[in-house]
Amino acid sequence: MLHPIYLDHNATTAIAPEVLEAMRPYWQSAGNPESRHAFGRAARRGWEEAKESVARILGADPGEVIFTSGGTEANNLAIFGLAGAEGDPGHVVSSPIEHPAIAEPIARLEAAGFAVDRPAVNAEGLADSALMAAPFRAETRLATLMLANNETGAIQPVDCLAALAESRGIPVHTDAVQAVGRIPVDFHALGVATLAASAHKFHGPVGVGLLLVRQGIKLGSRLFGGGQQQGRRPGTVAVPLAVGLAKALECWQAESEARQARWRALRDRLESGLTTALGPERAIRNGPRDDSQRLPQTLNLGFPGLDGDALLMQLDLAGIAASLGSACASGSTRPSPTLVAMRVPDDRLRSSVRFSLGAATTEAEIETALPRIVAVVQRIASAG
Repeated sequence: MLHPIYLDHNATTAIAPEVLEAMRPYWQSAGNPESRHAFGRAARRGWEEAKESVARILGADPGEVIFTSGGTEANNLAIFGLAGAEGDPGHVVSSPIEHPAIAEPIARLEAAGFAVDRPAVNAEGLADSALMAAPFRAETRLATLMLANNETGAIQPVDCLAALAESRGIPVHTDAVQAVGRIPVDFHALGVATLAASAHKFHGPVGVGLLLVRQGIKLGSRLFGGGQQQGRRPGTVAVPLAVGLAKALECWQAESEARQARWRALRDRLESGLTTALGPERAIRNGPRDDSQRLPQTLNLGFPGLDGDALLMQLDLAGIAASLGSACASGSTRPSPTLVAMRVPDDRLRSSVRFSLGAATTEAEIETALPRIVAVVQRIASAG
C-alpha cells in the first residue's frame, strides 16, 4: 500500500500535539470568563493570556484582538463593518484574486448598490498598489487586498496600499489567512485597519480565527446579544480554541526561521525535480519569479494540455494529496479566478495544481512524491 503524502496544507493543517495539550485543561474544566468565581477567573486568565500572546507575535495590542470562528467570519465582520453595509451604498476597491471569503461579501455589497473597482493584477498575480489607489474617491468606504494568495502564494503590497489609503482616510482590510503562520506578519507595521487570520492554516484547531482591529477604527457589528469582545463579536467566548490558536502561533514563532528555510528548500526541490523530469515546458510555475514575493511553502504548477480533474484524481490514487485551487471553491467547475486574472493561457488554466507544505513535511516525502507525480503526468499525457 502506498504511503499517503499530504501536500495540501494551504487547505488545512493537522493540529500540532502541543496545541492539543495546551487546550486540554480548558476543555476539561468548567468556567465562563465572564463569571466572577474562581473557575471563571481561571478561564479569564487563559483568555487574556491568549490575547496577549497573539498581540505580541502579530504586532498588535491585546485590545485589538477579536477571536472569531475562523477566517471567513473575520473577513465578513471586517468587510461589512467597514463598509457600513446597513447605510447608504458607497464605493469599495478590491482585487480580482481574493479568496471567496472576501470576493463573495464584496459581491453582496455590489448587489446592494455599492460601486466596486477591481484593478487588474500582473501576469505573476501581483497587485499594483498605485492602480488600486487610483479609483479612490470621497465615497470610498474601504479597500481590501489579501496579504498572500492562497493559490500561488504571491505576497501582495498591502503596506504600500495602506500608506496610499491613509492619506485619504480610507481603511484597508487584509485577508492574511494564508500569511499568518507562514511568514512574519506585523499588524501595526502594515498600517491596515483590520486583518483576518485562521488557526487551522498553521496547525491550530479548526473553528477559531481572529480579526485584528486597529484602535480608533469604527467597525459596525453584525451580531447582537452580548457585550463580549467589545460587542463586536458577542457570545460566550471559546477559551480552549483561543488558547489553541495562541499556542499554534507560539510554536510558529519559536521555529519560524527554520520552518521557512526548510519549506523553501523542499518547495524548490519539488519544483526543480518536476521541471527536470518533465521538461520546463511541461511543468510551468504560476506566480512570482522573485522568491521574496511568494510564500515559502506554496508551489503552483501548470501542466499544459492535461485535464486537471483527471490529474487530481490520479494523484490521489498515487497517494498524493494536492489541490487545483482554493478548497473553499473546489466544488465549482469554473476555472480559478486567480489564474484567470493572471491571464494564464488556456492550455494550463484548468491543469494547474497547488502543492503546499506543512510544519512536518519531510525531505523523504518530497523525494517519494516526485516520481509518483512524474509518473501520473506522463501517464495522462500519453493517454491523451
